[in-house]
Amino acid sequence: MFTKIAAQSDLPAMNQAKEFTCGSKEVCVANVNGAYSAMDNVCLHQGGPLGQGTIEKGKVVCPWHAWEYDPQSGAVGHNPNARVAVYPLKIENGDVLVDL
Repeated sequence: MFTKIAAQSDLPAMNQAKEFTCGSKEVCVANVNGAYSAMDNVCLHQGGPLGQGTIEKGKVVCPWHAWEYDPQSGAVGHNPNARVAVYPLKIENGDVLVDL
């Protein structure tokens, strides 16, 4: 079920990431070259907040220890078998919706 997490105007700027709350979960929304994606906000390494990280070479980079995540698959750059959950995201009538 899709749930509203933000207004479209609250989305991160081009090649940035941002945190949003959806119920009891924190979600990282990344804007990579104009394409939005949503993923779990907690880094697998030591729990860093991915939505406070940066976008480098198309990857979401954790601000704590620079682990890189593919925003489409959630896979960790140096270990593609490790991944965070990714969530369907859509924008309807100015609302940002995520399906957890």
